[in-house]
Amino acid sequence: MSVRSGRRTATPTTDGGTLAFVESPVQLLNVLEWAYAAGVAGAPEGDWDPDAAPHPSATAEPRSLTLVVLSPTDPMTRGQLRRMCELARGEGFHVRWEEARGGTTAPFHTIGGLAGPLRRAHRIVIGDPFSRYVQLLLSITRARDLVVVDDGTATMEFISQLARGERLVRWHRRGGRPGARDMVFMPVSSKARRRLTPSGDRTVEVFSSMPIESAPEGVTVTPNAFAWTRARFGPPRITKGADLVGTSLVETGVVDLDRYVDAVAALARTHGATRYFAHRRESAEKLHRLAVDTGLQIVRPDLPLELIARRGPIGRTILSFPSTVVHTLPLALAGTEVKVAVMDIDPSWLTDTASPRAQGFLSGVTGTARDVQRLASVADGSAAAEGSGGLGPAVGSPSTVGQAAPA
Repeated sequence: MSVRSGRRTATPTTDGGTLAFVESPVQLLNVLEWAYAAGVAGAPEGDWDPDAAPHPSATAEPRSLTLVVLSPTDPMTRGQLRRMCELARGEGFHVRWEEARGGTTAPFHTIGGLAGPLRRAHRIVIGDPFSRYVQLLLSITRARDLVVVDDGTATMEFISQLARGERLVRWHRRGGRPGARDMVFMPVSSKARRRLTPSGDRTVEVFSSMPIESAPEGVTVTPNAFAWTRARFGPPRITKGADLVGTSLVETGVVDLDRYVDAVAALARTHGATRYFAHRRESAEKLHRLAVDTGLQIVRPDLPLELIARRGPIGRTILSFPSTVVHTLPLALAGTEVKVAVMDIDPSWLTDTASPRAQGFLSGVTGTARDVQRLASVADGSAAAEGSGGLGPAVGSPSTVGQAAPA
């Protein structure tokens, strides 16, 4: 199979090939990016409309990569996953949709049906090493090559926990005692962590757009530059205004709802934003309140924001709170005039139940972002830009560039 210039050559696989397990649209997108970078896709250059027909390189025979979707129950996530599956099939990959959470017996049927392919697979690609489902599947596989693709900023926490030999716990849950279910599942989690640690002839690759400066010994880190996204979509039409990106920090219990709404309103007012791209996990009640209180047009994307922004139209400025997109959007929009600005989370916005590590983690997400304008938060929800580069005056509002962040 021919490989495009500039890509890595894919490692040969056995008849078992590669199995990729995804539970979110972003994970599926990053598997496609990994396949493209590894030369697994091998699709020819040329114009192609993914909404119109499969890519010309697609064949009736499944390729060596099989995408297994462990479907969640959330309707918006399922909808985005369905759209991403269309793109994956258009690239010529076989997609296996599993109703992994469709009732009490669903996990047994799913795992039973995947046991054979898991044992035959030469390589396993996963998007969420914190997922109990994925950890259970890792305890079954005999694959010697493991690849972890981004599931957002959680990849940064995964790398640090793996390096320290700690149990795998999501950052917003750290600080509390393990529950009864955690204790029961701990042996499986420990085995998964061992599987994700290079040893002997077992290789571990992390394919990431996150700023990973150091990794555990033996772990290979491969940069994700969103080359597939840029090759397939865009460049976008850019509008004069600003767009705002939503976050699920309220839904995960990290940020207070009232403080969040105030901050969104301040950002929209200061920078002339008109649209709010909702995170797939944001509740309908919260989005309704945002629409009423801020006047923003609420947009529920049917694809990950990296693809939405690349296809356009998109605002000249994209405003965000600390989240994955402050790392991924500058890569996906490289070569365009779009600027990304991120607003810090003020400590006073955190809930009483937020993890003790929340503020430090969120500050790290913002501080390590490249090619973004950083907006310092203040307690009343307004924002001031740090420095003088990158973000010009908002249309119809006073400039905040060059103002010092309040002490």
